[in-house]
Amino acid sequence: PIAKGKFQMGSGVQEEGYRFKEPRHEVTLTRDYYLSAFEVTQAEYSKLMGNNPSKFQGEMIANVDSSNHPVDQVSWQDAVEFCKRLSELPEEKAAGRVYRLPTEAEWEYACRAGSHAPFGFGGLELVDDYGWFSSNCKGISHGVGKKESNAWGLYDLHGNVMEWCSDWAGDYPEGAVSDPTGPTEGYSRMIRGGAWLTPAMLGRSGNRAFHFTPDTRSDYVGFRVALSSSKIPEESEPTQDKSSGAGQK
Repeated sequence: PIAKGKFQMGSGVQEEGYRFKEPRHEVTLTRDYYLSAFEVTQAEYSKLMGNNPSKFQGEMIANVDSSNHPVDQVSWQDAVEFCKRLSELPEEKAAGRVYRLPTEAEWEYACRAGSHAPFGFGGLELVDDYGWFSSNCKGISHGVGKKESNAWGLYDLHGNVMEWCSDWAGDYPEGAVSDPTGPTEGYSRMIRGGAWLTPAMLGRSGNRAFHFTPDTRSDYVGFRVALSSSKIPEESEPTQDKSSGAGQK
């Protein structure tokens, strides 16, 4: 469970050659929501979709069990279809749960977990404890949840595979906004979080990646699912106020 709150979105960094800027701006999330603690695994994806498109299985990882590795080689369209099929399972329909991809704002808010630092866990010196990047992954993905979680109990938001968000890519709005969902149309969809092949600095909380069209599949992109709190039984609603993240960078 992720409780509603307010935070400063964006890193304030403008990387050379980047099309979209990352200016800091105030974002208010007015509704509680849920975000999966782990990236969707190969086992979970295969069970629901009937196939495992991932590169990192079999000989690619010395034939060790890859079922707990994050699924990769999934397009934005594949991720949306996974959420649709998950929502259509009888037990999920009976409970009224409708799964979806998180918005870019929901993703960053959860990644920061109230932190004022470039990463949800603090500074660059701690990356080996919290994420898989080019510096420590040996060129492959790794099982989810092998590193430390952030303060809100979420794993692998920094590194392992990057993650699809629901938004079309575009510039941030000017000024303070509430519950942003991105542009109404576009060419590419947002992905977040850094990956096994990227340097750690590209996995900071505010870093944006936007160069993938919805049908693109990559061995360093996967996803996690979100769920609106209204789709959860009342007794399971979040109770912790996480507005303390206001003013974070």
